[in-house]
Amino acid sequence: MAVDFSRVRILIVDDNGYMLTILRTILHGFGIKQIFESKDPADAFDMVRSDAVDIIITDYQMEILDGLDFVRLVRTADDSPNPLVPIIMLSAYSEKSKVMSARDAGVTEFCCKPVTAKEMFAKIASVINEPRPFIRNKSYFGPDRRRADPDSGSYKGTERRKSRQKVSADLEATDESPGADTG
Repeated sequence: MAVDFSRVRILIVDDNGYMLTILRTILHGFGIKQIFESKDPADAFDMVRSDAVDIIITDYQMEILDGLDFVRLVRTADDSPNPLVPIIMLSAYSEKSKVMSARDAGVTEFCCKPVTAKEMFAKIASVINEPRPFIRNKSYFGPDRRRADPDSGSYKGTERRKSRQKVSADLEATDESPGADTG
């Protein structure tokens, strides 16, 4: 199936010129023609304010203002024109703490370096074809971090919604669960 990315506008933020070249080459290969680049996250935020971009790809670790600070700026700054823009974070550091920090800052997708065209295509297709709703509370603003369908019943952890657990417990106690033989 052919995908037309020709109208997608992408901003790449990375302080490594070599990585900018690699990403630009990959994106051009997908047919993306409108690519903005910045080596400085502060300048990149100015670009976000002046140019409508559809997707941001940013590095995790950069000088002065790192990728996490940049993501928080895009998500929560009063003068951010599009706090809902999908953000794909790249990092050579893939340990769980880094991924969770990126997730908690509000990234949409996380991609490990060295990046491949296949992985980048999957991340871009995901943010376009499967957009996630955004959540705002006192400590977080960004895409819903839950990936599984909450109605599937597959998640049994301590953070599961209490009301759903109570309903399930009540059904089990009365043996009125779906599919139970009532007579």
